[in-house]
Amino acid sequence: MRDYDEVIAFLGEWGPFQRLIFFLLSASIIPNGFNGMSVVFLAGTPEHHCLVPHTVNLSSAWRNHSIPLETKDGRQVPHSCRRYRLATIANFSAMGLEPGQDVDLEQLEQENCLDGWEYSQDVFTSTIVTEWNLVCEDDWKTPLTTSLFFVGVLCGSFVSGQLSDRFGRKKVLFATMAVQTGFSFVQIFSTNWEMFTVLFAIVGMGQISNYVVAFILGTEILNKSVRIIFATLGVCTFFALGYMVLPLFAFFIRDWKMLLLALTLPGLLCVPLWWFIPESPRWLISQRRFSEAEQIIQKAAKMNSIVAPAVIFDPLEELNSLKQQKVFILDLFKTRNIATITVMSVMLWMLTSVGYFALSLNVPNLHGDVYLNCFLSGLIEVPAYFTAWLLLRTLPRRYIIAGVLFWGGGVLLLVQVVPEDYNFVSIGLVMLGKFGVTSAFSMLYVFTAELYPTLVRNMAVGITSMASRVGSIIAPYFVYLGAYNKLLPYILMGSLTVLIGIVTLFFPESFGVTLPENLEQMQKVRGFRCGKKSTVSMDREENPKVLVTAF
Repeated sequence: MRDYDEVIAFLGEWGPFQRLIFFLLSASIIPNGFNGMSVVFLAGTPEHHCLVPHTVNLSSAWRNHSIPLETKDGRQVPHSCRRYRLATIANFSAMGLEPGQDVDLEQLEQENCLDGWEYSQDVFTSTIVTEWNLVCEDDWKTPLTTSLFFVGVLCGSFVSGQLSDRFGRKKVLFATMAVQTGFSFVQIFSTNWEMFTVLFAIVGMGQISNYVVAFILGTEILNKSVRIIFATLGVCTFFALGYMVLPLFAFFIRDWKMLLLALTLPGLLCVPLWWFIPESPRWLISQRRFSEAEQIIQKAAKMNSIVAPAVIFDPLEELNSLKQQKVFILDLFKTRNIATITVMSVMLWMLTSVGYFALSLNVPNLHGDVYLNCFLSGLIEVPAYFTAWLLLRTLPRRYIIAGVLFWGGGVLLLVQVVPEDYNFVSIGLVMLGKFGVTSAFSMLYVFTAELYPTLVRNMAVGITSMASRVGSIIAPYFVYLGAYNKLLPYILMGSLTVLIGIVTLFFPESFGVTLPENLEQMQKVRGFRCGKKSTVSMDREENPKVLVTAF
């Protein structure tokens, strides 16, 4: 019984075939970057106030004073959702009375925006907010739009793995690309908010399914030494590249329908990839389609200028790496120790996800230019991923994850002490916070995969990554709190990030330790009384090994 990686070792680690797969699969992730964060501009809320119809007979003085003032961020601005009762001020205008002199404005009766709103076009020409007036009494619909997108992401996380196991990695990869691109295009023709939101949720399903399947396909085709680079520098960096492209599109295209069209068209460029990206040989073998798997490896060998063996996969031979046992979700809670690690892992993924997505979605609430801030928010992710990759190669996992979480949460808590005149300092601190949270987020796959035994490893990564989707659903409401107090989201995000950093210190260390094969080999949570060390754990300490996981 041989291991799959042993069978295909003759292909080498980093030949032309591996480089092609690495870059094509990574490039397929670019549309995910700008589609995932496009809501920042599609659902942007410009400054607005009640519309006063030109048909109302008002003097210029009364028209200029028809909107009451409110205090926002320490300054007086026109109220977004109230106006003085038009019938009353029209009478005063007809009588020749002057506002503020003959009439005390504070005593005047107010009313809602019965004739709609007037929106500033300084930043956005149009968004779904201005299209369907998602302000004032309906302002709750804006964060719900984003949350439902991430509900779609959560549903996609459920089905993508099962679909790719049933129909194959390649077919599902391109089918979900088509779903993401096709339904994004249909969104342009939405006639109401409800239609737009339902379609947006479907786009979310396609978006995450494309991401997950590309990730699986890459880790199954590429060799061990390349997988961790693909998972961090490949997939994540190209996602950040797509994120950085988004504000460039949005800067030149200020209308939400045209912007959505521009973001949809690049998806068509992925169509030619069908003829270059092969099916996963591992999956074909699991389906006992040995001849197809062998053809792919033969083509790869030819591309790498290597002579392949006459017979690569023997149908009568059982490959060790493809043997799987059935596992159940309750296995993650089978013992006190594994249950504690599972609960802590769910908390770690969820709160880190809240921090990442809340910081990304809160870009419009930062001072300065929203397009530049969004670009910087994407740009800061690139060094964050490189830093995560370097740290994972050399340092203990729980200390580096806790360290970057303390860094991210600490600088976010400092935002509240920055004077209002030093906006650039606030923006800098937010970007440094995003750096820390992004670094931590990109390390979680590796850390979680190393903690759990082989039997339940995929189940554990699946459950914890789903917890991160729940965090992304919650994140828009952290941004929503910024409408009441701009500092409140940073105080909450900073506090929760520091808290989960403290929790991370109680995890067992996985660096330099062989991967556990069963529940008994799992290390103990810090603070547990473990008693006498087992022979297995003593052997691990005497003979530690540096790990290269599939993640």
